[in-house]
Amino acid sequence: MSAKRPIRVLFVCMGNICRSPMAEAVFRHQVAAVGLSERFEIDSAGTGGWHAGEPPHSGTRAVLARNSVDVGSQRARQVVPADFDDFDYILAMDHENMADLERFHPEAHARAQLFLDFAPDAPVREVPDPFYTGGFDQVFGLVTAAGHGLLAHIREREGLA
Repeated sequence: MSAKRPIRVLFVCMGNICRSPMAEAVFRHQVAAVGLSERFEIDSAGTGGWHAGEPPHSGTRAVLARNSVDVGSQRARQVVPADFDDFDYILAMDHENMADLERFHPEAHARAQLFLDFAPDAPVREVPDPFYTGGFDQVFGLVTAAGHGLLAHIREREGLA
């Protein structure tokens, strides 16, 4: 395989301990399953820095473990303006996250998308925050569906077999 620049994907939620690290782990798992790990760099971040340095929420870790998805050594971090230059795909979990991203970059709405846009059959348009309500299994189902859609989109757009 040629030494092409990796395709960089960033998942964004509020605190980077529930939804976005789950999406990061699930998408990394999906990419590995089709043998494309070397073509991607996958990360996640939060619009707020309250949990910076912390591992994913125990509910996120538990649902990933039950589904044999490795969470890796993830630690929460906050979005920085350079992320808009560094990442090819920026996926926000909800409209509030999209609005918050504007604080980091004036072109946020042009550069970022709602993650569930890649799961058109999902019963909701935003990934609910399980930090407050539980529902980690529901979030896992949503990010799994959106991950498959995103991967198909990227493979087609980037010409990946």
